[in-house]
Amino acid sequence: MLPRDLRYRAAMGLLDKLSSWWNKDAVDLAEEETHMTQAERDVAEEDYEGRKEDVRIESGYLGRGAADFEGDSKPPQRY
Repeated sequence: MLPRDLRYRAAMGLLDKLSSWWNKDAVDLAEEETHMTQAERDVAEEDYEGRKEDVRIESGYLGRGAADFEGDSKPPQRY
């Protein structure tokens, strides 16, 4: 059996590797954002807000049918 201190360091090393892998995308995104112009940041913010609103609409009470404008112009189906 390994000494307690060695097991602790091994567990912390594993957690460090997992957290660095998990945060890799965040680091890449932050690096990309440092080279963006203000106009590019504004466009990215608009895209983010639009995606956030799309998710809110799709997960709403009526779901996908609420924003089906093309389906609203069709006559109802008869069974």
